[in-house]
Amino acid sequence: MKIYTRGGDQGETGLVGGGRVRKTAPQIAAVGSLDELNAQLGVIRSFTIRADLDQMLQGIQSRLFDVGAIVAEGPTGATDIELSEQDSVALESLIDILQQDLVPLKKFILPGGNPVAAQTHLARVVCRRAERDVFIGAPTANRKLPMVFKYLNRLSDFLFVLARTFNASHDTTESTWH
Repeated sequence: MKIYTRGGDQGETGLVGGGRVRKTAPQIAAVGSLDELNAQLGVIRSFTIRADLDQMLQGIQSRLFDVGAIVAEGPTGATDIELSEQDSVALESLIDILQQDLVPLKKFILPGGNPVAAQTHLARVVCRRAERDVFIGAPTANRKLPMVFKYLNRLSDFLFVLARTFNASHDTTESTWH
């Protein structure tokens, strides 16, 4: 399979299931933000992290490809890929498990800490931007979007808790906002 198609050389790109749009279309910006988020998760995984957390992130990366396919659907809703309530519930379960080992927050914390935690905070804000971009750019007729919105919202919460987990596991004190 060739990596280049030359199909986008005139500033357009194809949608899943057919149709073409300008590369500057809000729908394509949303897909780009999701791709950036996925790459950021890859950066986090490049650190030496616990195997269970690496597996969680790899699963989320795969699911983000599904999210991107849903957002990139053309007018026909061409993919059979869907998110379910269970996808968001699974993230909630992961959040609950990770929070058991964390000191409860009494103040806002500043993003940062050790390098992997700082990268995870960056992933969280990229996730928030992707969520906004999907709200703006995805076709409103796409019936799959409510689950996408919920999943991305929950994912940013998970990334916040994961950043705190990385700081705790490296005995890094979190700085609070004064």
